[in-house]
Amino acid sequence: MRSFRRHLAGLLLRAARWKAVGEVPQRGVLVGAPHTSNWDWVLTMLLAWRYGITIRLLVKQELFVGPLGWLLRRTGAVELDRKNPAATVKELLVEAEGDDPWLLGIAAEGTRSRAEYWKSGFYRISRQTGLPITLAFLDAPSRTVGWGPTFHPTGDVGADMDVLREFYADKTGFRPDGFTPPRLREEG
Repeated sequence: MRSFRRHLAGLLLRAARWKAVGEVPQRGVLVGAPHTSNWDWVLTMLLAWRYGITIRLLVKQELFVGPLGWLLRRTGAVELDRKNPAATVKELLVEAEGDDPWLLGIAAEGTRSRAEYWKSGFYRISRQTGLPITLAFLDAPSRTVGWGPTFHPTGDVGADMDVLREFYADKTGFRPDGFTPPRLREEG
């Protein structure tokens, strides 16, 4: 099945004139940005399939209805109850124990519309587990989707977020006006 998915993803990306770049991480917390369109999910799945991996992607539970819910579950998505995210995260952290490949994907912007801050769950999960953060991205103008740098957060939130700001500075989503620049409320 993985071989089929890899081949299919490669064909679909080429047909849509998108290219996948970067080195796939084996374990960690993926931060995906810019998140301005539902097409982001499609490209994320194609990227994962192209590299032969499964991403445990946090998706708001309201989307898990009917055929879409079935599809989301089959592609590795995890229902997130935004009123009680701690329960979902706790289950995922147990799943992440060990040395097997494991990737948790989070759209830290939290919405496809512009907001003031990013959600800090990716940062806290990384610090709590010791898993590195990998910056995943899409860039609509260049039709590129891929993996950026991987790093271990230092605990200096401002300096760590500077890494994200620098990396995402030249990345543009499908709807540029919907992008929230990387900034956490914890930065003050």
